[in-house]
Amino acid sequence: MGPGSVSSVLKMVLDVAYVLLWLITGLLLLLVIAAIFIPLDNVNITVSGDAGGKQLPLTRTLLLFGLGAATAYFGGFMLILRSLRRIIRTLTMGDPFQPDNVRRLRQIGLTLAVVTGGVWLAQGFVAKRLAPGVMDPQGLGELLTPIFSVLIVFVLAEVFREGARLRRESELTI
Repeated sequence: MGPGSVSSVLKMVLDVAYVLLWLITGLLLLLVIAAIFIPLDNVNITVSGDAGGKQLPLTRTLLLFGLGAATAYFGGFMLILRSLRRIIRTLTMGDPFQPDNVRRLRQIGLTLAVVTGGVWLAQGFVAKRLAPGVMDPQGLGELLTPIFSVLIVFVLAEVFREGARLRRESELTI
């Protein structure tokens, strides 16, 4: 803990990743706006999977769906990194057991759950509606690791809540 520690290096890495995600999300948002006005005459895309490939016409709805999904995905992880950076900042200062970190961890868990669910639903939609026979929808088994990760984050939030409570109690002890 403190300046010059591993947490300081981690904070710098997270800062760089956050800026990159911010730039990617901003670029994707601009592409979503531009996609509203781009003419799409006779443009095809190839969707490929284990079973081969399939050519589909690129419609405005498909383009907006893809760009919107990518924007939401990167935006969600940008929100996660923002909260994680703030948690690491308190760790670098030597005071990680703050009530704000409990809220931040809960936000990370919720955002991770929403992103995971959104990816699962989007992949199912693409496999069923846009590329049937080319892509297989994800099964519930593919959700086990992400669900476990979300649960770990919520457990960590409770650990931090208890740490903050114990710290508060020790400050009141004379």
